[in-house]
Amino acid sequence: MNEAVRPVVAVVGSINMDFVVESPLFPLPGQTVLGKSISYFPGGKGANQAVAAARLGADVRMIGAVGGDEFGGKLEAVLRKEGIDTRGVRVTDGATGIASILVSGGENTIVVVPGANGALRPEDVHGNAGLIEAADIVLVQLEIPFETVEAALRLAKTAGKKTVLNPAPAGVFPDEWLQWTDIVTPNETELAALVGAERLDDPAVLESAMRKLHDRGAERIIVTLGANGAVLSARNGEIVRVPGRKVEVVDTTGAGDTFHGALAAAWAGGASLAEALQTAVDASALSVTRQGAQTGMPAAAELERWRRE
Repeated sequence: MNEAVRPVVAVVGSINMDFVVESPLFPLPGQTVLGKSISYFPGGKGANQAVAAARLGADVRMIGAVGGDEFGGKLEAVLRKEGIDTRGVRVTDGATGIASILVSGGENTIVVVPGANGALRPEDVHGNAGLIEAADIVLVQLEIPFETVEAALRLAKTAGKKTVLNPAPAGVFPDEWLQWTDIVTPNETELAALVGAERLDDPAVLESAMRKLHDRGAERIIVTLGANGAVLSARNGEIVRVPGRKVEVVDTTGAGDTFHGALAAAWAGGASLAEALQTAVDASALSVTRQGAQTGMPAAAELERWRRE
């Protein structure tokens, strides 16, 4: 990445406070389990991806919303401390979004309450058009209203920007979005939801699912595969596979967001898509060796040292 000219990434997405509870096991319906600990971390897919990109050298502009409660001010301050431009963050009268995360054995389950994120409107995007027009890449997720996602993608593509759509949480969106999206980046569960499949644990089934999404208009698809890395599929038939790194897993929370922030920062910084994909896989692997979403995200120098080990 060119140090003299920092790549600019605009993130349109959610900002949450994460409540992380560590438990010896996941409770069954109706079962009460005594937890080990509770921690509070800044989160939200949008904010997480913004922080990941900023730590890896990007100049990041955030478009989102927080509530007028104590969490909102704290979360905005966290973003500013990371060097993120928060002019596009609106303060609403309601509550800040939260995510309740249960962690057990290195895996997690998450319940998200949108709060102020649900109040982010297309007019908030258009009112911050300058932040998008100044960006190299625009990164969007699905923890905000669909009409706001559509407005961001449409505006970004009209302005000639590279666009990355992370279809998380899993959901089905209009095929029309794909014409405004350079890369759509589902994990296996999200890809299955998009194409109406049940399981994608067989490589042939995975490739078939990607072809279905290409047939609907997707130019490039990156499927994240957890510990197995990621695969890039282009409509012209090109396939790039990047294997995962073997690490001691502490907490997978935020691994996908680290991946996306790293992908955007590297691609915006002039790396080829294959090189950016490798950076994203490596950054994600390093992040799961520590607890928390943003707290586990590496800085550029740290990632480079780890990659040389």
